[in-house]
Amino acid sequence: MSEEHYLELCENPVQFENASSVNNVFFDEANKQVFAVRSGGATGVVVKGPDDKNSVAFRMDDKGEVKCIKFSIGNKILAVQRTPKSVDFISFIPDYPHLECSQECKMKNASILGFCWTNWNEIVFVTDQGIEFYQVLPDKRSLKLLKSQSVNVNWYMYCPETAVILLSTTAQGNVLQPFAFKSGTMSKMPKFEIELPVVPKPAKPNLTERDIAVATIYGQLYVMYLKHHSRTTDSPCAEVVLYQLPREGSYKKTNVLKLNTTGKFALNVVDNLVVVHHQSSQTSIIFDIKLREPDCALNVHQPVLPGRSIHPYRIPLTGLAAVPTQPPVPCELCILYETFSPACLTCAVCSPFASGYLWYLQVKLPPTVNLLQDKGKLMDFLLRRRDCKMVILSVCAQMLNGGDKGGLPVVATVFDKLNQVYKEYLEAEQTYTVATESGPSRGSAARERPVRTQAVIDQSDMYTHVLSSFSEKKDTSHKFIIAVLMEYIRSLNQVQITVQHYLYELVIKMLVQHNLFYMLHQFLQYHVLSDSKPLACLLLSLESTYPPAHQLSLDMLKRLSTANDEIVEVLLSRQQVLGALRFIRSVGGHGNISARKFLDAARQTADQMLFYTIFRFFEQRNMRLRGNPSFIPGEHCEEHVVYFKQVFGEQALMKQVTV
Repeated sequence: MSEEHYLELCENPVQFENASSVNNVFFDEANKQVFAVRSGGATGVVVKGPDDKNSVAFRMDDKGEVKCIKFSIGNKILAVQRTPKSVDFISFIPDYPHLECSQECKMKNASILGFCWTNWNEIVFVTDQGIEFYQVLPDKRSLKLLKSQSVNVNWYMYCPETAVILLSTTAQGNVLQPFAFKSGTMSKMPKFEIELPVVPKPAKPNLTERDIAVATIYGQLYVMYLKHHSRTTDSPCAEVVLYQLPREGSYKKTNVLKLNTTGKFALNVVDNLVVVHHQSSQTSIIFDIKLREPDCALNVHQPVLPGRSIHPYRIPLTGLAAVPTQPPVPCELCILYETFSPACLTCAVCSPFASGYLWYLQVKLPPTVNLLQDKGKLMDFLLRRRDCKMVILSVCAQMLNGGDKGGLPVVATVFDKLNQVYKEYLEAEQTYTVATESGPSRGSAARERPVRTQAVIDQSDMYTHVLSSFSEKKDTSHKFIIAVLMEYIRSLNQVQITVQHYLYELVIKMLVQHNLFYMLHQFLQYHVLSDSKPLACLLLSLESTYPPAHQLSLDMLKRLSTANDEIVEVLLSRQQVLGALRFIRSVGGHGNISARKFLDAARQTADQMLFYTIFRFFEQRNMRLRGNPSFIPGEHCEEHVVYFKQVFGEQALMKQVTV
């Protein structure tokens, strides 16, 4: 089996003192913080988070064993549960430092199962008889009950990203009641029932919190049910069933993930991928719920990639036991897989050494390239990942450099997928710009600027990292290179993205280099290469190699209708003074043109009759515009008037007509 690992643990884990007889360890999923509480807090509480701003150390009075401890958002208020009936609060707000208060649950004979912070000063008590929603008032050292709901509760789950609490009700535990919290309000969402596997009577299966996980995937809230095999079905393998919970409307059973094996499993969600860890084989598989059959009400998914173990991790020795020359100690993977909880969303793993570690699971994209052979499917997979840009560009380069045998159809598929994402971003950016310039309409919220993710591969990226080097390859057929370049241009045109001139330059460079002038002429004649000033200038530079390029350039500039000045300059530079004059008259711009520019060009030809003709033209123009054939001082034509007198005599000048 290949040893390419596409899952790894983060390089810098959160390190904390391991659980012991004097030290209790707690993990807060919402703030991603680990609490190490020594002697009930009397000898210190050390809080470690993913970064320094979430880390803090302090002491508390020992008022009994700590059952649960969590900070509110921003480390403003600390909540500590020591008894089944009440929660203590300690303020860490600078204006109200260390003010303390306590709150008992309102329902008689109820026991607090746990609590969840939904805001910096809003908290939910979950009891076995329902939920109580409070606002903490640190200045008044009290709590205000905002709302409560009575319901029998077996256990609960909380999704901090969406502030939704899921309560397990009924005897079998499979009827779930969600509640949503936002800005001081509590909303009861439609309840739903998890379909339990059928088992022989009289036994009845119960749904436990070990079988359920809640997570946000692609911006939607899902409940994931780890369903073990049913004895009444032909398939003995386990599966993960996903239920989508919209904010409004009823739940939907949307996805089934086939695990193709049995045993103990744990779940993670990383970069919108569902990662399933199989304990006995010490391997993990990943699922992408966006990779699905179109127009299917229920999508059944197989693993995206074959199962692999997590990349081995080596823990560096620190402290007194560390020896400078001693190498890091390898962390046994069996330890990792054994310490996954059956349905955890954060890879919280304790090492077997004197200290504990909290790792975050990460997906490594480069190994997936060789494990997923279908390039179209690979692109769909990569485009949805967080750090995908350089991997996608490397796949494109590999594909064009002979690493893929699919030929142009595969190349076209990849280009189309990239440019569709590119187009969607450009449209979102344009919509945002228009909305910003027009100002917010009444009753509408201000738009947020679209985020440019790494999945947006623009023309500059493709040119710099793929196409420019590919066009210079000596061991690749020039016909294939031209075909690939034209395929990329076709893909851009298909989604109505303006093609940048440097891509056209690559094509023209290849055509000229291989003397394919007939093809160049065809591309220009049928507008396969779109008109632009830079392209017209490039054609002008090819005149010595391909004489018709001069006329092709002029035709292009004329079609642009915004390049009249450029056309005149081109014609004058070629001493086609009459041609330039005829052109400017044809577009109606001869009333404002510079007489000196044309007279300079006419004298440079050393053709006296041409100079005479041009001089006479401008005398007539002056007469028509001002009733006087003379040039005004601002036109700076004095030297040309002197030259005209020397060659043709003073009497040849037009005389002013006096009316």
